[in-house]
Amino acid sequence: MNKIELSKVNEEGYYEIRLESVGGLGANLCGKLLGELGAAYLGFNASSFSSYGSEKRGSPVKAFIRYCDEDKEITVNTPVTRPHLLGLFHEAMIGKLQVTAGVDENSCIVINSGEQPNVIRDKLKLCAGTIYCIDAIYLAMKIKCKVNMIMLGALAKASGFIPLETVLELIEATLGKKYPQLLQKNKEGIIEGYNGVVSKTFNDDGKYPFIPYREIENDWGYQNAPLGGVNPCFGSTISNDLSASREGYIPLFLQEKCIQCAQCYITCPDMVFQFEPGIYKGRKMMVNKGLDYHHCKGCLRCVEICPTQALVSGVEREHSNLKWFIRNKDLIVEHMDYEDVGANSWITSDSFLEVEKITEVKNDGKTKDGI
Repeated sequence: MNKIELSKVNEEGYYEIRLESVGGLGANLCGKLLGELGAAYLGFNASSFSSYGSEKRGSPVKAFIRYCDEDKEITVNTPVTRPHLLGLFHEAMIGKLQVTAGVDENSCIVINSGEQPNVIRDKLKLCAGTIYCIDAIYLAMKIKCKVNMIMLGALAKASGFIPLETVLELIEATLGKKYPQLLQKNKEGIIEGYNGVVSKTFNDDGKYPFIPYREIENDWGYQNAPLGGVNPCFGSTISNDLSASREGYIPLFLQEKCIQCAQCYITCPDMVFQFEPGIYKGRKMMVNKGLDYHHCKGCLRCVEICPTQALVSGVEREHSNLKWFIRNKDLIVEHMDYEDVGANSWITSDSFLEVEKITEVKNDGKTKDGI
């Protein structure tokens, strides 16, 4: 193989990559693979490390990768603040934290989104750079592979110097040995990601300002945190939004089939089901009113445990009416990070209702109970 040259480097001689994601989408593994790719297959010196909180779906995850020529050492192990290549593993992360911090006209941004680059630029409020859009969740569901394989292929294409055949060689030697039954699907995902990106370059036209990178600083520390480690913030993450950790599927609630057994409430790790006083079969009792999708990470445990199929699995993008989206009243506050974006608006159970109700939705564009 001919010697591969880095497409660009910073003043220290490094090509730097930053991945922004949440737990469950495979960004940590993707970062490790990119590090191994540079060191073992591309002939560079490489480093890779990740930063994440508790190991669960929905927790913030960052991965930092550096390449440099083999005659140079990597002498820094700090987070990547001015990435040449930035990977955003879910569109729902936009508006939470400054995921594009440090991005300028020299940066390439790969984002998991079905939108066009023009739309994404405005959503990101990006000052400059080249945006690569790839609908990784749709492709992963279609191919039956993981989102990180689609993103790995797209990142390789956006880099401008990582050959597709080298990435496939890496996957065969690593994941192929551990999961041989999934090798072909993983390869298909990488190829689709590599060939399927839509890109556009934006110059610094003054439309949006440059956002400098800064370390996240929390108000709590060991001196002023609540005694006993009690976290008075509701939900499983401090940002109170797990929608970015879903991988294309959501539970859909069919209230007319619900027998109020509360098995869904018991099994749900994030307490998304909202029970309120009501009437069921002529008796006063706590009645299931629906889900708070801000906190649903799409694990589908509720679908598995429901004895009457009142909860079924649905493809998130196919549902646009928020019929059973019931906000947790304890979380309706003046400001919380998720308020900027909200959960994805693909949620309804209409496609699972009776034929006449489906017809009603098609005729007037909404349900009688729609929000």
